[in-house]
Amino acid sequence: MFQLGKTIVSEDIIEKEFVCNLSACKGGCCVDGDAGAPLNKEETKILEEIYPKVKPFLRPEGIAAIEAQGTWIEGIDGDLETPLIDNKDCAYVIFDGKTALCGIEQAYNQGIVDWKKPVSCHLYPVRVKDFTEFAAVNYDRWDICDDACSLGQELQVPVYKFVKEALVRRFGMDWYQELEKVANELQNEKNLKKK
Repeated sequence: MFQLGKTIVSEDIIEKEFVCNLSACKGGCCVDGDAGAPLNKEETKILEEIYPKVKPFLRPEGIAAIEAQGTWIEGIDGDLETPLIDNKDCAYVIFDGKTALCGIEQAYNQGIVDWKKPVSCHLYPVRVKDFTEFAAVNYDRWDICDDACSLGQELQVPVYKFVKEALVRRFGMDWYQELEKVANELQNEKNLKKK
C-alpha cells in the first residue's frame, strides 16, 4: 500500500494485469453478485435525471424493477446502489445475445446522455471505499474475471492502465500522473533487483 494525496492505494493495481474479456465472461459482473453497482450521492441524482432518456434502452423487466424500487436503492448495509431484477441482474443491464451490457452506456454511446455509467462500474476491477479522511483504492479479485486476468497478462496491461479513463474520472489527471510516477518507480526497483 502507498499513499497518494488523500488515497491509500494497493500496489496490486500496479502489479496485477487485467483486460476485460467480454467474449469470455459475457459481462458476468453485471448479472452476478448479491448487490447492485455501488453509487455515490451525486450519481443517484444523475440516475433520476437521465432515467427517462435511458428507459427506451432497457429491458421490460429492468424498467419494472426500477419503477418498483426506484432508479437507485439503499442496500442492506446502507450503501447506495443500483436496483436488481429478482436479486440478480442489475436493472440497467441489457443483452446482446448472451452478453450483458449496460443500458446507460448504450445511451451514452449514442449521444443520448452525457454520463457513461456509474463510476464503480467504469473502475472495475478497482474498488474505491470512501472513509472520512481518505479513500482506499483496491484491486478486487473475482473468479469470473479469470479470463480478464489471463488476457491482461498476455497483453501485459496493468490494472491501472486498463482503467485509466475511470481513475482520471474519479480522481483527476494530476492524481493519475502521480500514480504513474509511483508505478514507474516500482518497476525501476524491480528491474534493479533482477540485475
